[in-house]
Amino acid sequence: MRALIVDDSRFVRDFLRGLLEEKGIECEEAADGRAGLDKLNETPDFDLALVDWNMPVMDGLEMVKHLRAEGHKEMKVMMVTTEAENDYILRALDAGADEYLMKPFDDEALTEKLAMMGLVEA
Repeated sequence: MRALIVDDSRFVRDFLRGLLEEKGIECEEAADGRAGLDKLNETPDFDLALVDWNMPVMDGLEMVKHLRAEGHKEMKVMMVTTEAENDYILRALDAGADEYLMKPFDDEALTEKLAMMGLVEA
């Protein structure tokens, strides 16, 4: 399984990479939504994208809208963000996100969301 981690924080990218690689998930990274889309177009065989909301160049919501419009329909998308209001959650799900994980999070919360998407065992 391959995951694309899209977050402008190197700390968050490293943290997610560590948790995912422990589960046997191969990871690639991008620091903003535009770079994330470029990665998807270069190597489209990702099973999962973990996308931050607040990033420079292109935010996570715009990235999710674009990747769904560009045909990445099978890939699971999880928003991973500090935005905790219901409006943000609804907007992300409407744009095509499959799950929503709020920062800060731990391995247990991440595993639970991955299991809800059918990607790992709980």
